[in-house]
Amino acid sequence: MIRLPAKTLVIAGLAAWAIGLASCVMSGRAIMMPPAIAGATIVGSESCAKCHANVTRGFHDATHAHLKMTGEDGKPRSVSCESCHGPASLHVKAGTRATIINPKMAPDTCLQCHVNNRAEFKLPSTHPVLAGKIGCTHCHDPHKGDTLPGGARDLAASMNATCAKCHPAQAGPFVFEHEVMREGCVACHSPHGSVNDKMLKSRGTSLCYQCHFQNQQSGVQIMHGGVDHSQNVIRGTCWTAGCHEAIHGSNVNSSLRY
Repeated sequence: MIRLPAKTLVIAGLAAWAIGLASCVMSGRAIMMPPAIAGATIVGSESCAKCHANVTRGFHDATHAHLKMTGEDGKPRSVSCESCHGPASLHVKAGTRATIINPKMAPDTCLQCHVNNRAEFKLPSTHPVLAGKIGCTHCHDPHKGDTLPGGARDLAASMNATCAKCHPAQAGPFVFEHEVMREGCVACHSPHGSVNDKMLKSRGTSLCYQCHFQNQQSGVQIMHGGVDHSQNVIRGTCWTAGCHEAIHGSNVNSSLRY
């Protein structure tokens, strides 16, 4: 069997993520107007830090700290708390969440920059961000370090840990692991949305064949590991028809059969 390195599969997903992020990170580029709140004015991040020091103290090395926003005078300026949360004068005065924008459940704030993700969230299979059931910050941390928990030093592990917060059963650990899990969940899934069921990057057997491709010597049989899989492929996907059902990993079967 010829097995392509699963590492190559994650490149496209990471590239798409990086391009979307880079569109906001270009130094000196004005990218958006801060959100407006009727009757509120800018007070500055120093005012926010008085109550939210646990958030602001780590922002200096955050990915979003490198962004540039369009100020009220139309000129680019460095981002501040109010660039995403809106002018905070009413919030400071009242001290209630009702007077400030909470991007955690208001994705429009994030999607002003990440416009490509807005389209992905409208695909048939997606995380329910636009429906308000989860927010961007459930998976991304805009206030500290890299936007993916764990940073770029171990990107696959950080992505898997992020997904495992909601999908612990798929995270393992397993006695017999599916090696592609080392490359991150995005090797098989498009986390912002897909035209395929379960946010898969490809349909049916074509997803598995990205790694498990084997040159065929016959036009009748579909051989894998010395076994004819032609009827299995016709009946369904690799993980149906009683075959490799434990697609994320198994504790009892090295072929991920159950």
